Amino acid sequence: MPYIRANDAAVYYEFAGPSDAPVVMLANSLGTNVHVWDAIVPELAAGSRVLRFDMRGHGLTDAGPEPTMQDLANDALALLDALQIARVRFVGLSIGGMIGQQFAADHPERVEALVLCATASRIGTASTWNERIAAVRQAGTAAIARGVLARWFTPETHAEHPELIRGFGNMLARTPADGYAGACAAIRDADLAIRDGKIAAPTLVVAGAEDAVTPPADGQALCDAIPGARLGVIDGAAHIIPAERPSEFVHLVVPFLRDPLAVVRA
Repeated sequence: MPYIRANDAAVYYEFAGPSDAPVVMLANSLGTNVHVWDAIVPELAAGSRVLRFDMRGHGLTDAGPEPTMQDLANDALALLDALQIARVRFVGLSIGGMIGQQFAADHPERVEALVLCATASRIGTASTWNERIAAVRQAGTAAIARGVLARWFTPETHAEHPELIRGFGNMLARTPADGYAGACAAIRDADLAIRDGKIAAPTLVVAGAEDAVTPPADGQALCDAIPGARLGVIDGAAHIIPAERPSEFVHLVVPFLRDPLAVVRA
């Protein structure tokens, strides 16, 4: 299995696609791992070198101390440095999108393009996250799975693809409580609105039309904050857009990743 040491943590990562192609870095959402991207990797890897990794406390990566959003962005930087990758096209989902905002603002020289999916400069309230942290620390991630899955996918997907829901429920339930709670704390304490104005990379914001966690209005607010950013809204999608509507996601995102400046010229 491919592991690398970054910021004193053993980080799990995977590559797909041609080694000489531009690197697309994928950052997963809260309670998921590299497999959240499975449905779209084949399309992305047709023209890109796809790098996906388990963020701290998720999947097969170490948890370590409770992180801040800055710590999680520093983890991404350390991984790229360890792999000797100078520049990436960064795609982040939910908290992965928050990591992308922080990373792109702090290190504009490392980001060629940015895709922010189902995310915002601030997500939820402190009280909501504190309640979630307390529940997970008391009873584990399986205890919150039903409510989380209801927000992750639309009712239609629950009815038509129960195997997908069960699979993502397993992914969530097997996320370590400490890792999940630590990421919740990072989201709770992050307000990236000021940093968003410093993002220089061409940016595409992707929102699910039925996302109750980060609705399209949050996506529009991101576009208003990031110079030149554009918004794409995917119908029939809730929060985990790449898994729920992979074809629509690929149709929107792949052309942008292949020609990021097109979002500026349009």
